[in-house]
Amino acid sequence: MTTQTATHKTANRAAQYWALTKPRVTQLAVFCAVIGMLLATEGMPNWRILVPATVGIWLLAGAAFAVNCLLEAEIDARMARTARRATAMGELTKTQTMIFSAIIGGAGMAVLYTMVNPLTMWLTFVTFVGYAVIYTMILKPATPQNIVIGGLSGAMPPALGWAAVANDVPMQAWLLVLIIFVWTPPHFWALAMYRRDDYARSGLPMLPVTHGMNFTGFHVWLYSIALAATTLLPYAVRMSGHIYLASAVVLNAVFLWHGWQVYRHYSDQVARKAFTWSIIYLSLLFAALLLDHYVKL
Repeated sequence: MTTQTATHKTANRAAQYWALTKPRVTQLAVFCAVIGMLLATEGMPNWRILVPATVGIWLLAGAAFAVNCLLEAEIDARMARTARRATAMGELTKTQTMIFSAIIGGAGMAVLYTMVNPLTMWLTFVTFVGYAVIYTMILKPATPQNIVIGGLSGAMPPALGWAAVANDVPMQAWLLVLIIFVWTPPHFWALAMYRRDDYARSGLPMLPVTHGMNFTGFHVWLYSIALAATTLLPYAVRMSGHIYLASAVVLNAVFLWHGWQVYRHYSDQVARKAFTWSIIYLSLLFAALLLDHYVKL
């Protein structure tokens, strides 16, 4: 084996391990955690806390996603969207994946415990268990409401970030968790609708497969309305001001329009646009919270 071939093989294997952590999903989760850190304090948080907290949460989130890939390897192999994952193709073994998850997860816990605080470590670990075990192993194959019930794990990052800086999780942090919790069903169901054939092959009881497209579209619309109401709570409790309120109203108007289109004028292209907008929406909404926070100071 030439040096060039060995280097290419090593790079390819590193890319496979990196993909196990679902980087794009992890980035959004860590972004929400950092927002929690910034909102938890007046001014800028101590970088000696912010940096290790970000790294620790990122590592544990990546470990949870790696376990998810391991547990769903057979399901992923049946779906076009996930069939090329290294675990689905058998290019990474169960042992390799478990060792990788244990290493980065253990490193994340160590960083959070020694450089942040024990509360953040335990909350992040519970979130790991909630996603990797309770959601993936128990809820996802058992009920079409899996994403609703299991959505709490994915909604936790702002609370983790807040705990890292304040060593506490007050009502304001839980409001941010609630927003992501209500956002998750319309976000995920839009994806599940245009990937319905994939999910039908997977054997998982996803709502478009078990209850049909119109039923799912109606629930996307209902949750869009619930989300619009939920996002007004930070203003209602004086956690935020008029900058956030104006931003939330505009962002929700677009989100509601997409939800209505999914319900009443469905096409796969409509659902794809709704899914894409849901990611942009959450990022802009939390950015508006942050802008409002610093403008008020």
